[in-house]
Amino acid sequence: MHGQMIPQKYLDKITPMIYERWSAFFVLLFFFMYLILKLQSHYVVCYALWIYLLNGFILFLSPFSDPDEEGDSSLPKTQDEEFRPFIRKLPELAFWKGSTIAVLVSLATLLFSFFDIPVFWPVLVIYFCVLTFLMLRKQIEHMIRHKYIPLTMGKVRYKEGEIRL
Repeated sequence: MHGQMIPQKYLDKITPMIYERWSAFFVLLFFFMYLILKLQSHYVVCYALWIYLLNGFILFLSPFSDPDEEGDSSLPKTQDEEFRPFIRKLPELAFWKGSTIAVLVSLATLLFSFFDIPVFWPVLVIYFCVLTFLMLRKQIEHMIRHKYIPLTMGKVRYKEGEIRL
């Protein structure tokens, strides 16, 4: 129990530091990609990482309750409905944590040659691009069909002394 409290303590401290967390993630990701290009190896690990990141991104963009699966939608349908924040299938902190761990594991696999499976890498790049296009197209169509944007803008705040009727 005590071992679990220490990481949660640090997670709680860095939760509000969104830009710093994602900056650190992208530094790790670019370092990983630099090593892949420099070593000219471990393409399957790179492909698996990008598929994992794509899947996490799609879950991050998806609403928690899918209107296609349920009759009732938690998404507002009209402009006059009460403000409801967009609730994601994968919250931002969980997306960041999973993505960062995936990059760190991918970096660790570069130390072992048995993860360097020989493969013709252009096929993986083409397949990844096609898969990305198809998955994002499906997600965008879902967003258009159910009229939602996966961003929570928050409540409208007015400046002091400004009255809107």
